[in-house]
Amino acid sequence: MIALVRGQVAFKSLDHLIIDVGGVGYRLFIPLSTYYALPEEGEVSLYTHTHVREDALLLYGFITRDELELFTILIGITGIGPKLAVNLLSHIPVYDLKLAISCGDVKRLSSLPGIGKKTAERLVLELKDKVSPAPGERPSATEIPAGAVTDPLQDVLSALVNLGYKENQARKILEEMEVGSQATTEDILKAALKILVR
Repeated sequence: MIALVRGQVAFKSLDHLIIDVGGVGYRLFIPLSTYYALPEEGEVSLYTHTHVREDALLLYGFITRDELELFTILIGITGIGPKLAVNLLSHIPVYDLKLAISCGDVKRLSSLPGIGKKTAERLVLELKDKVSPAPGERPSATEIPAGAVTDPLQDVLSALVNLGYKENQARKILEEMEVGSQATTEDILKAALKILVR
């Protein structure tokens, strides 16, 4: 099993990363939290989960061990596959997700894309005693590296579709939003998600 990949960033997008390791490109699916923490180029090191299916061998990459550990726990729950687990970690910080589960906050959990009330209740039931913020653990702000995004609206649209929203729904929200000229991709994405989860 591949547990860690270190190499040069060959390609970076909102849902995956290609890392060049000695001339071999590894494609890693990543949550948005990892995307924002990674540089546009240079050497990176990601904790990975190897997911084997009958028709594919997929790698999922995470900037922190906390993300990887929670991802591994989530995919152990019936009805939550790797794609949905990545979407969850894209939509809510690790600390907040642990807190929502440990506090039994079904309303907060069921507001996340792809998570209905039954799945939210199952998460609480199965993980309430296993997942909670560690003593002294605090939310950590994701550092966004400098670098201009050529088309932030297109990137946000792509991110929303990857998170499970329908393209026409996401496009309509983006068209109706007032976006300032200095708004970053993250600013626009956060504003769009606030509207979509209402």
